[in-house]
Amino acid sequence: MASLNQISSASLCSDSVPSAAGPVAESVSRRNFLQATAAVAGAAGAVAATVTAAADPAPATVAAPTASATAAGASQRIRIGFIGPGGRGFGAHVKTLAKLRAEGANIDLVAVSEVYKNQEDMVCAYIKEETGTEPARYVDYQDMLADKNVDAVCIGTPDHWHHRQIVDALRAGKHVYAEKPMTKTVEEALDVLKVWRETGKVMQVGVQSTSLMVWDQARELINSGKLGKVLGYQTEFYRNSAVGQWRYYKLEREMTPESIDWKRWLGVSAGLAGEVPFDRAVYKQWRCYWPFGSGMLTDLFVHRTTAMLKATGLRFPGRVVGAGGIYLELDTREVPDVATVVADYNEGCQGLITSTMCNENARIKQVIRGHNGAFEFGNGEQFTEFKFLAERPQVTHDAEIKDEVIKTDLSEEALQKTNTTALHFQNWLAAMIAGQPEMCNNTPELGAAAVVTVILGAMSYRNGKVYHFDAATGRYTDGNPSWASKWETRSKERGSPSHVPGWKAGDTGSTLRPEGYQVLAGPWINGTDPAPPPPAAESSPEAAPPAKPAGS
Repeated sequence: MASLNQISSASLCSDSVPSAAGPVAESVSRRNFLQATAAVAGAAGAVAATVTAAADPAPATVAAPTASATAAGASQRIRIGFIGPGGRGFGAHVKTLAKLRAEGANIDLVAVSEVYKNQEDMVCAYIKEETGTEPARYVDYQDMLADKNVDAVCIGTPDHWHHRQIVDALRAGKHVYAEKPMTKTVEEALDVLKVWRETGKVMQVGVQSTSLMVWDQARELINSGKLGKVLGYQTEFYRNSAVGQWRYYKLEREMTPESIDWKRWLGVSAGLAGEVPFDRAVYKQWRCYWPFGSGMLTDLFVHRTTAMLKATGLRFPGRVVGAGGIYLELDTREVPDVATVVADYNEGCQGLITSTMCNENARIKQVIRGHNGAFEFGNGEQFTEFKFLAERPQVTHDAEIKDEVIKTDLSEEALQKTNTTALHFQNWLAAMIAGQPEMCNNTPELGAAAVVTVILGAMSYRNGKVYHFDAATGRYTDGNPSWASKWETRSKERGSPSHVPGWKAGDTGSTLRPEGYQVLAGPWINGTDPAPPPPAAESSPEAAPPAKPAGS
């Protein structure tokens, strides 16, 4: 029997190079989203998830998968099953959908697959109490996927199971809501993206803040040139705990090998992990251990990274490095309590994601910076406004560019009536009703880009390496001087800046205005001054003949 250390995730210790199809561009319609979400809230329509035809695989250049679901009549209902409804799966998935159903959403909660008997009983009892119907129970989630009475599934299992269950569900013809992070490894993320495109099913990755319209609003302003040339983003997810992060998930004596199907949880027969002795802490606090999670890097960083990518239009990084360590929470955990990921992008900008799990009152702000100004979003994820901080006019050469507060599409009243998790599920339901996978606010295209960023950061931290990523091939390699040299070469050639995807502002905030003396710069070859001859007005008196007196 292997030890826990012996089965540490291969993706975070391996230099294997995967191959997969390149990324696709996501298209999200604000108007369609708002209309469809209103339809969900009013219980209008349902998804025809069980009468679909598989779509042909889409090439890398298409914007979204070919939808195999079409809008259905109001009499049809979306029947949803739950795989691994533990803490997040029960508290957010089951309870949110039960509430939406009570408010009129045309859905039913019909099936549960859970390895812990006590948890299964609690979830099923809750569903029956809230809906009046006892859900079907499945030991093996594969049997749920084979059930034609299930149209869609919510996946809330530990990270190491996500890829397998997502792919199995999509190929079984089910729509999917998968908790973040989308996958455990880079290879898995690219495979989910590929299968999603092939099947045309609706899939939402559970980063709920992406259902805030603030990110689309920011992106539109960025593309119009509001910030000038975008230089980078910074974001965070600080926390603090007296017991250690994730140790607040309570261990109970009832958690035993008799009440928990331990081998199934590990995924031994599925090849996801080796067999290790049962451990309540590993089962309940699995985010602390590399084989099953990646600590803050995938549990928290992926939240903020996804939002920043959505706001900027950026996707896969070109170069990633991670740093950190376990500096205080020395309680047998394996993941760091201080960590930073720096991601450089081929569009010529940088992302900084940083945090500690041991201090939360001195957080950095979430910011997107450009040459003409910056957007400051503050902390958290529920924004009714954000700041534009202008650079001084001596830099922008435009005195009209001034600080301002920008209101978002989300009012205080709306925030009081709902939350981001409810908005995210409404968006998922709306996409199923419309039969449009691209309507989801966090599709696998965006989900893959975010999780690849943070996973490469975790790999860098653990392996002591810098990683380069090629989005066209889906391959990552060890870092080398090529990243720095390409920018140095462009500078020497006086090239033009690159811009974020969707940029429509030409040279706005993207050029320099050098002082006149800069023409004097350049190497002296064979003793020859590279500067152009001075204008006549600047010629020395000795170099010009004296002027003749008037009338001479």
